[in-house]
Amino acid sequence: MTSPAGRAGGVLSIDLKALQQNYRSVGKQVAPAECGASVKANAYGIGMEPAARALWAAGCRSFFVALPEEGRKLRGILSDAVIYVLGGLFSEEAPFYAQHGLRPALSQMREVEEWAGWCRAQGTRLAAALHIESGINRLGLQAAQIRKLAAGDLLRCFELSLVLSHLARADEGEDAYNETQLHAFQKLRQILPPARASLANSPGAFLPAAYHFDLVRPGIALYGGNPFSTRQNPFLPVAQIEARVLQVKQIAKGDSVGYGGSWVARRATRLAVIAAGYADGYPRGCSSTPEGGPARVWIRGEFAPIVGRVSMDMITADVTDVAGDLQQGEMAELMGAHVTVDEIASWSGSLAYEILTRLGQRYLRLYSSFDS
Repeated sequence: MTSPAGRAGGVLSIDLKALQQNYRSVGKQVAPAECGASVKANAYGIGMEPAARALWAAGCRSFFVALPEEGRKLRGILSDAVIYVLGGLFSEEAPFYAQHGLRPALSQMREVEEWAGWCRAQGTRLAAALHIESGINRLGLQAAQIRKLAAGDLLRCFELSLVLSHLARADEGEDAYNETQLHAFQKLRQILPPARASLANSPGAFLPAAYHFDLVRPGIALYGGNPFSTRQNPFLPVAQIEARVLQVKQIAKGDSVGYGGSWVARRATRLAVIAAGYADGYPRGCSSTPEGGPARVWIRGEFAPIVGRVSMDMITADVTDVAGDLQQGEMAELMGAHVTVDEIASWSGSLAYEILTRLGQRYLRLYSSFDS
């Protein structure tokens, strides 16, 4: 009898214990502040349900999503979690947020007015966050709006459970703009009613304690990506991709490989055609010899460079220098302990965030057990 593994082109293995360890590492770094978790975008591509359950078992109680539908899904997984919706309050959707126990991060006056009005009409004070613009210039209430709210009575209509903002350059460590944002956030927070505060994301957790406030909300660090642009990655890899060798073949010097003939063999070359491509989230930017490359796979204990263009379903690796008689059906590591998500991001001119959130749906997904 055949098995799903025997029919899969690739296997995506998720190490939930590594996810928990990464969470605990950030938590230790920011203590006594609470360590929450961002699980938006399907928990950065690895799967919201298993990730959320593992994080809850590791002690996480506050979760952040981007959209209300993500919040609804998470509420079905974790009935007791505190769930913030970073995208704010969608128009006329206050009943939906209330039904599922979601806390909108209110980022404009219309949202504050709607949430306050709905709470007043229902005779209840439900929790919400205020999202302050401190310098990243994306979502957030501006200084004049914060002063207006502080002088009015709208904030009395609901529970202000959190005041938050977002750092633009925390990955660059000691960049002076971090301090500029910190001071802007502190100044505006002080004129609001007392509430918990959150400013730090994954790299922000490694800035001085003044940035941690009451709650940090790491994302990429939990999933094994490097949150820093200037230092080594201290976090464990969580996702590993292995893909099946479909064929091993020999080509002559001067033969080309793949669409457009963009790579030409400079010697007699042994090739491995591997069952993964951009339909599986493996970036086309890893074709042939990208900047900082060549991109490579790990097979039989050795690295093998990718040659030719990454196509929808296949990549091709030069395995001439890989020892032994490589056979159809063997597996090559595309991402994991030997080929990191950050390397793939670098080769393709992208970010670990993008690589993870674009993980394909054709992989056989295998999840490890986690510490309960």
